[in-house]
Amino acid sequence: MPIAPHIQDDLTRSSWIRKMFETGLVLKQKYGAQNVYDFSLGNPDLPAPPAFEHALQEEARRSGPFVHGYMSNLGYPETRAAVAQQLAAETGLPFTPQLVIMTCGAAGAINTFLKAMLSPGDEVVVIAPYFAEYTFYISNHQGLKVVTPSTAALLPDLTRLKKLLTPRTRVLLINTPNNPSGRVYDAALLTELGALLDDHRNQSGQTIYLLADSPYQKIIYDGLAWVSPLNHYPHTVLATSFSKDLSLAGERIGYLAVHPAAADAADIINAAAFCNRVLGYINAPALMQRVICRCLSASVDVSVYQQRRDRLYTALTGMGYRIIKPEGTFYIFPETPIADDIQFVRELQEERILTTPGAGFDCPGHFRISYTVSDDTIERALPGFERVIRQYQS
Repeated sequence: MPIAPHIQDDLTRSSWIRKMFETGLVLKQKYGAQNVYDFSLGNPDLPAPPAFEHALQEEARRSGPFVHGYMSNLGYPETRAAVAQQLAAETGLPFTPQLVIMTCGAAGAINTFLKAMLSPGDEVVVIAPYFAEYTFYISNHQGLKVVTPSTAALLPDLTRLKKLLTPRTRVLLINTPNNPSGRVYDAALLTELGALLDDHRNQSGQTIYLLADSPYQKIIYDGLAWVSPLNHYPHTVLATSFSKDLSLAGERIGYLAVHPAAADAADIINAAAFCNRVLGYINAPALMQRVICRCLSASVDVSVYQQRRDRLYTALTGMGYRIIKPEGTFYIFPETPIADDIQFVRELQEERILTTPGAGFDCPGHFRISYTVSDDTIERALPGFERVIRQYQS
């Protein structure tokens, strides 16, 4: 077989999210798209905000030499300056454009950073449940994934985490607000996490970098505010994108930002800029860089997602599903009434309901619902959710 063995192995373990998406295509062909309730893929369905549309139209009319040409691998200086200014305002930290790299989404930012930091066999710790693609991002750069489970509340278990740190631990990768659980890490938790990493550094002389993947930072509910990990540990690197808060998933625009006080910050930026190029991204899309620097404070109407969360949470818990109410993202992560979450998800498919098993996030016994769907889709799917769980109720 011409395919590399490790890629063939990855294909067999490929993301459950994509598997369910492909299952959905088959069901839609058979029953019609309107009769399949697809909650599998977190593809933002809200329109981009007016500020983005206005900026896009103006920038698209620009013409002249190099309007669509290469720029520094770091990105346009004016875009990086705008991002740095926003980060400084949010965190109170002295961010400068030299600490920011524009990337092809948060995925590009994570891969660029891991490429810059990992030697073969270096460990990256992730906290289950976690975004399934982290597995492949880490293996892309010859790292070893180390998984630590969360608490029953789907938050980091710091006692277990501490026991997993070794001399090979290079990065701790966190995701807040979390995909798939919707949990948001508060200031107290991040303070404890930062203290744990500081203690490790003081005792071992080894710096573990905290890589914070935070593309959902503006999609938070109930009046809560996102707490930046940058304010709780100096050796933090932020990877984020505009895919969710501006509904730009297909435009592949995001950035990597290194804490001003991080160990070897300038070296990290230089290495990541180089990796941005050699990984094939070259630089983030020119048009999107020019557009997003004009609408950094804009956001989709998050209240729409909150209303959908409330409808699903109320309806599903009323049916008997056990759920920790998500504080953010556009996912809800119920427990399955049986241990075999894959089997339960297959039973939902019999109702033409597509969800993703918790096993895909290293958290079996749950399943993920993405509510980037219409209200009508939610309402039409609810009877099927009820019929399936009723089979397990006496």
